[in-house]
Amino acid sequence: MKYIVTGSNGALGHDLVKELEKREYDVLKGTRENMDVTNRELVLDTVTKYHPDVIIHPAAYTQVDMAENMEKFVMNTNGYGTKNVIDAAKKVGAKVIYVSTDYVFDGTKDGVYEVDDQTNPLSVYAKSKLLGENYTKEYDKSFIVRTTGVFGIFGNNFVKTMLRLSDTHDEVSVVNDQIMSPTYAVDLAKLLVDMSLTDKYGTYHATNTGYISWAEFAEEIFGVFEKDTKVNKITTEEYLSKQTKTIAPRPMNSRLSSESLKQNGFEPLPFYLDALVRYKNELEPKKKEVTNPKSLILK
Repeated sequence: MKYIVTGSNGALGHDLVKELEKREYDVLKGTRENMDVTNRELVLDTVTKYHPDVIIHPAAYTQVDMAENMEKFVMNTNGYGTKNVIDAAKKVGAKVIYVSTDYVFDGTKDGVYEVDDQTNPLSVYAKSKLLGENYTKEYDKSFIVRTTGVFGIFGNNFVKTMLRLSDTHDEVSVVNDQIMSPTYAVDLAKLLVDMSLTDKYGTYHATNTGYISWAEFAEEIFGVFEKDTKVNKITTEEYLSKQTKTIAPRPMNSRLSSESLKQNGFEPLPFYLDALVRYKNELEPKKKEVTNPKSLILK
């Protein structure tokens, strides 16, 4: 099996490459130099020459707030860039796994989102990712995998931000009315590689199990990492009132159903707290491993 991973320097891309190499598959690390998705000729040339069996495509512009003022660039990268990947895959008959986002929904549903629920993206970033989904759906050998709150050893993420703030702050304010599922890049990478070995094409939701607010997740982070930082739970409205820069709208409800995974024989990802503990042990391998943490939320 031969793979191309776009955005291999990103958080998920890094763990995808690691997982593929662990399984001893051939993998081409897609970077801006050899797989800039906005460069159609380069993408077609790289894919044609390497002739992969599978392209896993997590590469995207993900600075959600900055994207509001960069619509043309973001649409070109996340939307039309995905079309370039799809067109290249068609030429060699490769499968494609496109990594998408909960942001394609507006978050107003009362309950969990199923894969076939109506999309309604609120931000430029969200619209660009939905455009990428639409191009991907035109190819019959494709998977669309929506996820939320990804954290991993590589790159920036919410966990690292909270830990960094805990070094200089006795308390932090975090929104408590946006609900999501934290997702460990290691777990998601394993699932995507497993998925690539099948022909169970279609749309999936893949997150670690469990729903939690960002403020509650911050509390869990401080508990697992043994920090004394206090979390002040605020509303999104309160958070926005303190901002002077452009803030893109976020869905309030990002609870994604794992039913599509179960129906197709894939195991849902482990509980998010289990994932957070394994992440701590990955970040701090020289410290004593945490094996049985006390959850601050689930007493």
